Amino acid sequence: MNIHAIGAIYRFEMARTGRTLLQSVVSPVLSTSLYFIVFGSAIGSHMNAIDGVTYGAFIVPGLIMLALLTQSITNAAFGIYFPRFVGTIYEVLSAPVSFVEITLGYVGAAATKSIVLGLIILATSTLFVPVQVLHPVWMVGFLVLTAVTFSLFGFIIGIWADGFEKLQMIPLLIVTPLTFLGGSFYSIDMLPPFWRSVTLFNPVVYLISGFRWSFFGVSDVNIALSLGMTLAFLVACLVAVWWIFKTGYRLKS
Repeated sequence: MNIHAIGAIYRFEMARTGRTLLQSVVSPVLSTSLYFIVFGSAIGSHMNAIDGVTYGAFIVPGLIMLALLTQSITNAAFGIYFPRFVGTIYEVLSAPVSFVEITLGYVGAAATKSIVLGLIILATSTLFVPVQVLHPVWMVGFLVLTAVTFSLFGFIIGIWADGFEKLQMIPLLIVTPLTFLGGSFYSIDMLPPFWRSVTLFNPVVYLISGFRWSFFGVSDVNIALSLGMTLAFLVACLVAVWWIFKTGYRLKS
């Protein structure tokens, strides 16, 4: 394992965050703060508690997960797309560095940025609502697992995309709507039976449910199922990355 190569890619990607601090950190935190003000304070004060949890606190895991998913995908996608766009990816591919080390460098940096952002949003939420974390180890575990999984997914998107429009297409048109419809702002138990069954086909439901359980001990689906679905998606992304480097898909052409 070439630790120096991984570290070089990782440090370069982390340094890019400092140059785009407003976009990478400040903007998501401000957006999430507005959600807390509108949904947590204005609307939440008129809503009943859900499973014994005040509405303002109930939406905290969903808002963190919303930011985590979008930022993980965006950071990883742009991180690998720009070397392809300017042609420097060929220098990386020609270096004595394996695809595992390349992936660890890019995905590790994207996941780190997303985890830090998630923790910042969690700290910010305590300024608006009282937040408790009943299972902190599980909370950190879900946070890291989700960040790594969706950073891998973003890495795949960054290789697949052949233009800036495609980089934004999946996060904006697919991931964000699925997150909003996945129980970020409500419990799926509040839905009619038919729509509750339909919602269970949304993979983001399992992520948010498991993450919310780590906070309040309540979830819409079984915690083991949430963990299993997340791990299954992680394995699928790992297989896809292995295939991309094995075939050279969009990397050698």
